[in-house]
Amino acid sequence: MTHIKKLLVSAFVVLCLVAARAAAADGDGRAELRNWPAWRGPLGTGVAPGGDPPVEWSDRDGTNIRWKTALPGRGHSTPIVWGDRVFVTAAVPIGKALPPRYSQAPGAHDNVPVTHRHEFLAIALDRATGQILWRTALREALPHEGHHNTGSLASNSAVTDGQHVYVFFGSYGLYCLDFEGVERWRADFGLMQPLHGHGEGSSPALYGDTLIINWDHEGKSFVAALDKASGHERWRVARDEVTSWASPIVVEHAGRPQVIVSGTNRMRGYDLATGAVVWECGGLSSNVVASPVYGDGMVFAGSSYEKRALLALRLEGARGDITGTNKVAWTRNRSTPYVPSPLLYGDSLYFLGHYQGMLTRVDARTGKDRPGTLRLAGIEDVYASPVAAAGRLFVTDRNGTTVVVSHAEKPKVMAENRLEDRVNASASIAGRELFLRGERYLYCIANQLR
Repeated sequence: MTHIKKLLVSAFVVLCLVAARAAAADGDGRAELRNWPAWRGPLGTGVAPGGDPPVEWSDRDGTNIRWKTALPGRGHSTPIVWGDRVFVTAAVPIGKALPPRYSQAPGAHDNVPVTHRHEFLAIALDRATGQILWRTALREALPHEGHHNTGSLASNSAVTDGQHVYVFFGSYGLYCLDFEGVERWRADFGLMQPLHGHGEGSSPALYGDTLIINWDHEGKSFVAALDKASGHERWRVARDEVTSWASPIVVEHAGRPQVIVSGTNRMRGYDLATGAVVWECGGLSSNVVASPVYGDGMVFAGSSYEKRALLALRLEGARGDITGTNKVAWTRNRSTPYVPSPLLYGDSLYFLGHYQGMLTRVDARTGKDRPGTLRLAGIEDVYASPVAAAGRLFVTDRNGTTVVVSHAEKPKVMAENRLEDRVNASASIAGRELFLRGERYLYCIANQLR
């Protein structure tokens, strides 16, 4: 079997293993071709297998904009898609304005003060029309902390198994809802103390009947596993970590599922059943935002704060502290990602330098440039993670510009599309549709029949 064929086989095995993959199929076993059940998609890599969205669209003349729906409040969570429904979250200010309360966190800067109580909402929309089907208020609270001026109080993305939606607001709770918006259970983990008062953003992972949350902050950090049916904790393991915004992933290696979480001191793999640390590896920077990706027995994670770091680890035989061992396949200390997470597409790893419009492609096995870095003209600051389908990459910046790049040996820009909106949330691809969540609207982008 060729190397490429092995990668393809491995990718489809991961369909059943990644954190976001649903435990219950929807009848024909092809749910991954139509759905986007978590913020990094059905593979946990940013790739939509079977997806085929448009290359070009325009908000000004409506080209390939099937619908756009105004959303209440503010939120940077990625839309998740299952069947005929799209789910997002939002935090909506309510009541009278209060005297501004600024963050007292050490080193706080560029933050939005707390001025209102908020409702924390889960929202379901009709996939075909964009009509809001229901909005469920899960919590009303006066936030104990604000967020960075580019952030939101609803930046954690939801996850679904096709029967229930699991919505996470960090300090404001974890909730299980059915598809009609009825709450089934909730769990509370206390209050986070994020570095610099910059807010929260780690999304939950779902594997089989287990939910995973990462709770890295300036207090007592931990990772926890919960029963998805009841919300009861199965285990909680303390982490020697400070604030990170990375989301956990779940992979299966050597027949056992592992929870993988990036962090300042160590990236770690935990046994899903017990929470025991299987392996750990140092080398990332502080302020880890990008989440890891996994494929073909390797896990990739990057950061870029006070130093630049990208690690590629082999999980075969990984036990204990593997820092500096041959389990580290390769490392990189230039053009590494900060906010956007890497994209693993076939045997290629793509990542953006810091959060600028500099896209690098390397061979995933070796880390060698393939062909290296491509400057994306028209792209500025990027918070959204890149996504891919049908031989194309989609990179969206905060100004609402999406550049479409060919997944070819020599990648080329195929189109540059602009929405009249600000975009911080990562895109979702489900079938022939691409969903983008802006500051004002949720957009469904799909080829229009002429």
